[in-house]
Parts: sequence; structure tokens; C-alpha cells
Amino acid sequence: QVQLVESGGGLVQAGDSLRLSCAGSGRTLSMYAVGWFRQAPGKERDFVTSINGWSGGSTVYADSVKGRFTISRDSAKNTVYLQMNSLKAEDTAVYYCAAGGVGPNAKLYPYWGQGTQVTVSS
Repeated sequence: QVQLVESGGGLVQAGDSLRLSCAGSGRTLSMYAVGWFRQAPGKERDFVTSINGWSGGSTVYADSVKGRFTISRDSAKNTVYLQMNSLKAEDTAVYYCAAGGVGPNAKLYPYWGQGTQVTVSS
């Protein structure tokens, strides 16, 4: 079992950048595909991006973030990052990382962090 802790959220202005971190403990995070999801108030949890596990790091992005967000992993630090550039007000949400699933289906991920709030003011 792996435990996940997100960090790096905050309040920024439109056009700014943030980098979120998802630190794993308990097991090597590289073993798992890791996804980032987000949930805005009153809305369902949406897929943002994911990165494969051992297979070499192939990535998938939601259309809404393609070209602005980048997922990456640092195996030495047992951490997955979400670099978010050109932030928009509609990116405001609680961001969650999840492990053990595949692709955009949140139901396939058994391990979740507690979430980190990202607020983008326009």
C-alpha cells in the first residue's frame, strides 16, 4: 500500500504558475501509474493528467490542460509533480493525486491523497 501527500497549492493570479507535488511513502511510487484529478465546488471530480508506472512514463492529458500542464516524476524523491502554467480562473479546484489506476477513470485508482487547494483569481 502507498500513502500519498499533495502539496504546493495556493492562491495565484491568472497567468501565473504553480507546481504541485505528490509525495509517496510506504512503497515505491514508480511502481504505480499516478493520476492528478481536480474537483471544483459543486462539480464532479475530473481527470487532469496521468503518467504510467514502470513502463516508461507515457502521459495523458485532459484537453482543458493540454499545453499548459505537465506531469513528471522524480523516482529518487518518490514524488510526482504537476507543473501548471498559464493558470486560468477555471483551474480553481482541489487537486488530488491518485495511484494504482490507469488513465482517466478515477474509480480505478485505489490510493488517494488528501488534496491541495488551488485558487486562481482573475
